[in-house]
Amino acid sequence: MSNVISESSTRIKTGVVLILAMLIIGFIDSYFVFWLLFGIMLMISISESKKLFGLKSDSIYVYTALLWFAAYFYPTPEDLIFIVAIGYASQLAYKKSIDTKMFLPLFYPTASFLFLLSLYSEYGVSTLLWLLVVVAGADTGAYFVGKSIGKTKFCETSPNKTIEGVVGGVIIAAILGTYFADEHIGIFSAFLISVIVAFASVFGDLFESYLKREAGVKDSGSILPGHGGVLDRTDGYLFGAIVMLVLLRILA
Repeated sequence: MSNVISESSTRIKTGVVLILAMLIIGFIDSYFVFWLLFGIMLMISISESKKLFGLKSDSIYVYTALLWFAAYFYPTPEDLIFIVAIGYASQLAYKKSIDTKMFLPLFYPTASFLFLLSLYSEYGVSTLLWLLVVVAGADTGAYFVGKSIGKTKFCETSPNKTIEGVVGGVIIAAILGTYFADEHIGIFSAFLISVIVAFASVFGDLFESYLKREAGVKDSGSILPGHGGVLDRTDGYLFGAIVMLVLLRILA
């Protein structure tokens, strides 16, 4: 019992520190600061994804660092993912020396962080807050609704998730998301985007859980006391950011 209380206390303390850090960075509202923050998170995530994908080569750090450096100057950073993919494929075809698993971290989590950077670049810090509220609302709502009335298993790969919990979480996320949405977006579009992004975040969480089960690990890392790794905390956002950027380009 004492271990559970201690773990919960550590989790809460880490959560408070993370929230305060995000509030300070959001208040600063600097492209360079967000680029630097996302870049640090990406490099840590690459380290975690290497373990999940069973990738041995360390050259992925060099490729990722060069990609992220270029992303600072390029107007639509997510486009660069295809340039790197072509580079990987060309090297594989020419030398047959590259580990094909190198492609995996390119799409998860690298692509998602590029979309996060583009989301901030195109729509500002308020949209990142909107994304934060939607994903957190879906996650927290699903937990409490699932614990209180959840009975029907959501899917075979996640025995702890229930349909009632997921639906409840999406409803809560939609309500909060509509309220926190950018003021220039209509209510219907804000509600629709919030619902779809909330669902996307659920599957981001499922995908991360799948990778950890396949790798035989409980957490993707241990850098965040009580929370695990960076990927453990950002899985929903990594899916949600891609979906939100695409939808905003269509509906905003």
